[in-house]
Amino acid sequence: MPTTLILFNKPFGVLSQFRQDDNNDFATLSDFFNTPQDKNLRVAGRLDATSEGLLLLTDNGKLNQILTTPSRPNNRLKQGKTYWVQLDGTASDEQIHTLATGVVLKDGKTLPAIVKRLDETDVASLWQAPDSIAKRKITSWLSITIFEGKNRQVRRMTAHVGLPCLRLTRVSHGDFSVKNLGVGECVRLILNDKDLQKFGVLPNQPKNAKKPSNSHKNLAKLLNKQSKLSKKTSTRKQP
Repeated sequence: MPTTLILFNKPFGVLSQFRQDDNNDFATLSDFFNTPQDKNLRVAGRLDATSEGLLLLTDNGKLNQILTTPSRPNNRLKQGKTYWVQLDGTASDEQIHTLATGVVLKDGKTLPAIVKRLDETDVASLWQAPDSIAKRKITSWLSITIFEGKNRQVRRMTAHVGLPCLRLTRVSHGDFSVKNLGVGECVRLILNDKDLQKFGVLPNQPKNAKKPSNSHKNLAKLLNKQSKLSKKTSTRKQP
């Protein structure tokens, strides 16, 4: 049976779940994915309701596990999640170094991260910030790539070094990117058994078959095959 993988640009104010939360008025994924073919979708790597950007959904449990399980130490770059973070204040070299080498949170020290400064040219490609995002006179942007999934990790990391997070946008997950997806838009990728074999969801190919160098890279290459992609779908806009 074919597997569905969806790349969704989650708007601000949307929960990364299908079930409504009675404690708030946030929209849910069921407002965007509500057809019979979507009933088995599961999120591969959640985002807070107040965070934006790339969210992966699939109806294949093993694929979900592959996408959410941290990579081995010698291959972490392939499964990192990159966030563009707007901060209240300007990050110093010392603060950037601390974020990159690891900070001690209540649930343990974070793994080394890749942290880079972003300028206005870099973030110009982002969609306009929601009106509810806090406005500050002095802000700065960082690109932070992490290789684990602690709860609200990036927000807690920046707060730990004295830089509260004003806006957090996930721009990539492994080799998948939110590029060219508008707010509330998605791309639906259909994978057949042969595709799934390429990144280990189904049994490996025979020993004499050529093995892929990296499962996520092979999966991402499928995005360029027009026969595998549906047209970009515009879903309900941000509430």
